[in-house]
Amino acid sequence: MRLVLVGPPGAGKGTQAQFISAHLGVPKISTGDIFRANVSQGTPLGQEARKFMDAGDLVPDEITIGMVRDRLAEPDAKSGFLLDGFPRNVPQAQTFDALLVEASTPLDVVLELVVDDDEVVRRLSGRRTCRNCGHIWHIDFDPPSNEGTCDICGGELFQRDDDKPETVRHRLEVYYEQTSPLVGYYAEAGILVGIDAMGPVDDVTDRAIAALRTYDK
Repeated sequence: MRLVLVGPPGAGKGTQAQFISAHLGVPKISTGDIFRANVSQGTPLGQEARKFMDAGDLVPDEITIGMVRDRLAEPDAKSGFLLDGFPRNVPQAQTFDALLVEASTPLDVVLELVVDDDEVVRRLSGRRTCRNCGHIWHIDFDPPSNEGTCDICGGELFQRDDDKPETVRHRLEVYYEQTSPLVGYYAEAGILVGIDAMGPVDDVTDRAIAALRTYDK
């Protein structure tokens, strides 16, 4: 199965991507992983990307798409893949679709994780990070035994700037402006399926797998 996962920050895409890809027996591919691999290996695309990253600029779409194309050409992706974090906008999706059609490997389905804004803010703003070991706790879902102290190493816990409620709401605004149009794009293409991403992780995984059965060839 060739699958793209979409949804706002905090929807649980990274977590669900792991479970779904394992169930389907296809590799989970994220743009973050691809970027790190290309940069660390010093590939030509990685060297180009590093120039933009070092300057604090966004990496151009053509470089990102080139990295994705090369990753999908690897043997483990021949029978399918799950993409998390790409495409991020409609122009990327259009270019990506053309690439897949040229290779006679069009997408089977795009799975949207649907979650309301207040839940996103609760999930992300509740995170606390250990200054010492970097472990992430959550004040509601995975609280430490003693508030403000890491159970693992005793380090101080703090709230990262990008986990503060006002920052999370800004991230949601950016998502709705830049990425959410993908939902309409893929719905028009007839390959979008949405699931309720509220509630326990296992329940969301069950809903996702049930929704994908129709598309599993």
